[in-house]
Amino acid sequence: MKATHVKRAFKYRFYPTDAQAAELSRTFGCVRKVYNLALAARTEAWARQERVNYNQTSAMLTAWKKTEELAYLNDVSCVPLQQALRHLQTAFANFFAKRAKYPRFKSRKKSRKSAEYTSSAFRFRDGTLTLAKMDEPLDIVWTRPLPKGASPSTVTVSQDATGRWYVSLLCEDPSVQPLPATDAAVGVDVGLEHLLTLSTGEKVSNPRHERRDRTRLARAQRELARKAKGDGANRAKARRKVARIYARIADRRRDYLHQLTTRLVRENQTIVIEDLTVRNMVKNRRLARAISDAAWADFRSLLEYKASWYGREVIAVDRWFPSSRLCSACGALRGRMPLNIRTWTCDGCGTTHDRDVNAAKNILAVGLTASVCGAGVRPQRSSPGGQSATKQKPLQREP
Repeated sequence: MKATHVKRAFKYRFYPTDAQAAELSRTFGCVRKVYNLALAARTEAWARQERVNYNQTSAMLTAWKKTEELAYLNDVSCVPLQQALRHLQTAFANFFAKRAKYPRFKSRKKSRKSAEYTSSAFRFRDGTLTLAKMDEPLDIVWTRPLPKGASPSTVTVSQDATGRWYVSLLCEDPSVQPLPATDAAVGVDVGLEHLLTLSTGEKVSNPRHERRDRTRLARAQRELARKAKGDGANRAKARRKVARIYARIADRRRDYLHQLTTRLVRENQTIVIEDLTVRNMVKNRRLARAISDAAWADFRSLLEYKASWYGREVIAVDRWFPSSRLCSACGALRGRMPLNIRTWTCDGCGTTHDRDVNAAKNILAVGLTASVCGAGVRPQRSSPGGQSATKQKPLQREP
């Protein structure tokens, strides 16, 4: 079986010296400034019905560096500044292709602090990484080795809200190759009581990571609310305490989803899921917190890229497909079914169904039918004009 080399990011925590932290903080500020200046220039040009591309903003950057007001841009590496302009170009390309909203300005307090270095702005030798404008290598905690002989093409340095520093190295990983083909296929129904229900009848519990720390989080948020607004040390300390709790929740959730999606991809050749619009579902004020904690969108994202890596197939079926109300035994469609009904009996064949298991079986059936007809994942985004899995008729079975 032919190996498919993929670009893979390896993320590590590191501990900068005071000089390195100051240099990186300056770089983060300059990256944000250049991005905002370029966005303002392109927005003004857009109002005049003119188009400004990356090359023009790059020329603007050269001119900005020559001014007295923005001369400090020369104090940091030019590569992260150029990469910020490329990121803005990508944001506009996604906007024009209707894949994203209009780019927004970066905030000093709320936006992610990061800087991207290409190969000309760092040196990686013998397991040590040294960035441009720095005399010493970064003190990286190598929790796992890079692929043998790997040479990073891009390095991204970031700092999260808790103050932790991370470096992400983008490398080609030859160890990622398709898994042996199998006939196994599974339908997946996501939920809140159980995070996943599989067509095999297995139910995966929902850890409810946010609920476990809700009391600690509420207490920390009350302490933060009592601090005077501004840049005071006490408010900053309280803010970091809240951020650490959120980070703990996110880390546990991410680890759990990684283990779950890796297992599904390894055990199944075809995985069928629902094409849910989570951004609309979280508008429900009663369920928004629980839906956000379940992280269904992250689950799908992880599942899709891992399936692509390992030669598996993910099929998304119509979010309006009546998977819960359709009898998986005879195909009879039941009327309205409130969420409090967890088991029901089919009037046509008399089969008693667990609501979630029945939904997972129907999702698998219609997904396999759609696959035969040529539909794929994200039909409304990936294959415009092609036949959508959302329009397939449910699989009918004989009673």
